[in-house]
Amino acid sequence: MTAAGLLGILIGLGLLIWLAFRGWSVLLLAPLAAVVAALFSREPLLAHWTQTFMNSAAGFLGQFFPLFLLGALFGKLMEDSGSVASIANFMTQRFGPKRAVLAVVLAGALVTYGGVSLFVAFFVLAPMAQELFRAAGIPRRLMPGTIVLGTSTFTMSALPGTPSIQNAIPMPFFGTTPFAAPGLGILASLIMLGFGLWWLNREEAIARKNGEGFGDGAPMSPDHVANDEKLRERATTAREFDPAEITHGATAGAPPAAIVAALPLMVVIVVNLAMSLFILPALDTSFLSEVRWGETSLAAVGGVWAVITALACAIVTVLATSFGRLPSLRTTMDAGANAAVLPAVSVASLVGFGAVVAAMPAFAVVRDAVLGIGGGPLVSLAVATNVLAALTGSASGGLTIALDALASTYLTRAAEAGLDPALLHRVAVIGAGTLDTLPHNGAVVTLLAICGSTHRDSYLDIVMVGIVGALVALVAVIALGSVAGSF
Repeated sequence: MTAAGLLGILIGLGLLIWLAFRGWSVLLLAPLAAVVAALFSREPLLAHWTQTFMNSAAGFLGQFFPLFLLGALFGKLMEDSGSVASIANFMTQRFGPKRAVLAVVLAGALVTYGGVSLFVAFFVLAPMAQELFRAAGIPRRLMPGTIVLGTSTFTMSALPGTPSIQNAIPMPFFGTTPFAAPGLGILASLIMLGFGLWWLNREEAIARKNGEGFGDGAPMSPDHVANDEKLRERATTAREFDPAEITHGATAGAPPAAIVAALPLMVVIVVNLAMSLFILPALDTSFLSEVRWGETSLAAVGGVWAVITALACAIVTVLATSFGRLPSLRTTMDAGANAAVLPAVSVASLVGFGAVVAAMPAFAVVRDAVLGIGGGPLVSLAVATNVLAALTGSASGGLTIALDALASTYLTRAAEAGLDPALLHRVAVIGAGTLDTLPHNGAVVTLLAICGSTHRDSYLDIVMVGIVGALVALVAVIALGSVAGSF
């Protein structure tokens, strides 16, 4: 029975991966793969679909849909108000073509750490990078790697307080805040940034030595990306914004001043910090232990509350400072809200599939193998999140599946080893943000299309800044955290 159950898990997972990367919707594939896994284990099929799969998917949405919704809405308002473009223009003027790589990286880091959705950033940063790189004679092929470094590495998984969905997912499991292990997070961020800039500057120097110019290429238009259904299915599983909504709404004629544009980003950071460290801990939240509130605690919900409040305040700030620059406010807000739905439900479906797999008797073999990895709970957790993020092509999906199945065990083992849950949080998030950046990842495919590049030309740079740099940072965090603990 165990052998048949393991075979069913592998077949279900293989079916999910193969068809998802051929453009099939995860909304259909995840329950199908779950049913296949249950069938081989001779478990009740309908019960697993309606009770195990749906309850887990609904639980994920119940915890995290507000973050998807407010994050996508904030990103769309920042785009249509011209705020993201204003920040990109400021960076262009401030650094110029001589420091084109640094300008694009810092612009991407600022907007994503401030809460702007990844795909919104892509569509603004790509034209900025193209202008700077052409003027500086830097090859187009370096554009995707440069944008990835600024938007999808340290600001997604390492920098303390980042409002990314990946940084929020461990909070209910470990009772942590967005600022978990801040010292280690800053160290990891510096490693990722330093390594990535070293690699990109090295490649730029080699290109100049070889006389390589900007080169050719045809960027894919926003309309093309929005209407490419295969690309859309991959993208919405990978990240938290539906590219189909990019072209909806109307953009501002004249962007705001850079200081006005950056104000909502600062609000996200400041409010998030204040809520996490000062306001929520000072409140009487004993009522949360009552049945009507789910018998929970502030530790389980406080981190999500902090990010929700920060994004809500930032949305109000955008509306207050740029109301006159939003020519079609209702359409913009509708597009932002709609952009959250498909990614949230897609990731929830992956989580539902993971819950069914974890409920199979044969999963005990997988669990024991993962927990038996040498090096202690930190290494085991890093491997589990890496592998699941790689297989699902989704950092958030892989992270949630791993924590749903194993978080309580990791907490117990961490307590026995004297490890702070904040350290588990940071290792889990950085681990999920490494091997998810494989060639099939929807964000990677989308970015290459937007930049007018190909895997052959640009993927090595993405690997170096998005995977190798993150793995170096992950190893450093595990090594230092094992010795010095969380700080």
